[in-house]
Amino acid sequence: MREAEISRKTAETDIQLRLNLDGRGRGDIATGVGFLDHMLTLFAHHGRFDLTLRCQGDTWVDDHHTVEDTGIALGQAFRQALGDKKGIVRYGSMLLPMDEALVLCAVDFSGRCMLRYGLKVPAPKVGTFDTELGEEFFWAFARTAEATLHFQQLDGVNSHHILEAAFKAFGRALRQAVKIDPDAQDEIPSTKGTL
Repeated sequence: MREAEISRKTAETDIQLRLNLDGRGRGDIATGVGFLDHMLTLFAHHGRFDLTLRCQGDTWVDDHHTVEDTGIALGQAFRQALGDKKGIVRYGSMLLPMDEALVLCAVDFSGRCMLRYGLKVPAPKVGTFDTELGEEFFWAFARTAEATLHFQQLDGVNSHHILEAAFKAFGRALRQAVKIDPDAQDEIPSTKGTL
């Protein structure tokens, strides 16, 4: 089983996370940030990942620490669950429509961290969620998962739809990338021999 458990406690957040890459898409998420819970539930469902996540964060300050640290913990979980990455497809991409929004997400579990965040979210907030925190979440994930992650927005004017398309595309792209390649189950997907 490709699973991980992460426990991460700082002065700002206390996170407990369980991840199963070969799950059924069950999300049980409670971070104290409602919009993030919604996005991660969609991510788990579309990625077919079983994800249980609890976070107690200093949301009386703002949501920044909770969102960023959740991204850190999720990235750590993917890195742990993938191990040496033997047999994985490695690359994944999804062009996902959400009403008027159209967002591309592409991922490479390369062992190197990079984020290209081409989303233009027009509103500063969706509900109480600071929309700039979307980028913080994906940077945190890319760093700790040691992954290259690209987002490009081809269309969209509704901030909720743009971010929702991004998280759904993120789940679908990761689902492709972490699949075991039946033609290369015992191979590291790199000519370098390591990722």
